Amino acid sequence: MTNCVKRLLPLALAAALAGCTMQATDSNATRYQVALVAKSKDSEFWNAVFTGAEAAATEYNMQLTIAAPNSEEDYEEQDRMIEKAVEDGAQAIVFSAIDYEKNAAAIDAAAAAGVTIIGIDSAVDSAHVAAYIGADNYGAGQMAARSALDGMDGQLYVGLINYEVNGANGRDREQGARDAFADSGRAEVVAAMPTHSNAVSARSEALSMLREHPEINVLVAFNEATSVGAARAVQQMQRADDLWLVAFDSNIETIDALQTGVVDALIVQNTYGMGYFGVESAYELLAGQGSSVEESTVTTTHIITRDNMFAMDKQKALFPFG
Repeated sequence: MTNCVKRLLPLALAAALAGCTMQATDSNATRYQVALVAKSKDSEFWNAVFTGAEAAATEYNMQLTIAAPNSEEDYEEQDRMIEKAVEDGAQAIVFSAIDYEKNAAAIDAAAAAGVTIIGIDSAVDSAHVAAYIGADNYGAGQMAARSALDGMDGQLYVGLINYEVNGANGRDREQGARDAFADSGRAEVVAAMPTHSNAVSARSEALSMLREHPEINVLVAFNEATSVGAARAVQQMQRADDLWLVAFDSNIETIDALQTGVVDALIVQNTYGMGYFGVESAYELLAGQGSSVEESTVTTTHIITRDNMFAMDKQKALFPFG
């Protein structure tokens, strides 16, 4: 045996032993089970949330399941998904509530069964939520109003298109917008319509509102689906030049509408961060690192217009997968 081979054999043996040790450590590591129960699967908003959640689950070696009802109004199906997550052994549930009050009993029951609860995006009326990650929705509503107040001169006649009237998000955003408009002294909310959280219903309601109140020169839609519907209505009515449309959240259609002038401002949340930090918080709480978890974390919100949409930070907000 040559001296070279003699030197290589101990190194190869050490590498093999190190590999065995690593495999043994990985196989014995605690792999927590976390369930993400969302409001919907059928939107770019939630796809970004899921991507963030999956990234955190991979980083922290967690078993992640994702569930959401077909309709963003079906809180009862959400309750059944919470119950199933508990039955399937979830140790933590990351949850976005469709109904602030009606989802509370299912969350309380899950917590009573020993499950750690983390809220994201839309709050639930439960004292058992260990941590919450989401936008300042009241502040986001104020941002929407300020974009119109800064972008338009003279008297504003405002129409509001909202969704999920029992959800915390839509309620808080609308109140923030109403308060900011009222404080300005030059804006009047002349019409407000709740609608189903889908683009077809929102378009129909927005068309009815604009036909009944032709004086409206500011329109605010408070989530992704209602924003798409409102943009379609403004385009159909050929009101892009004389009406300021504020939309929430970003997808291909609203971004294109921003470029063409149908949408004048987008209020965009940190969707990826909600998913990532929600699952990361679940890991830290389950691993006994709760001291590092904030009870409430406010994620960033951007006002994006045609003037700033190509800035690097705004591009990252518009395209969270990039």
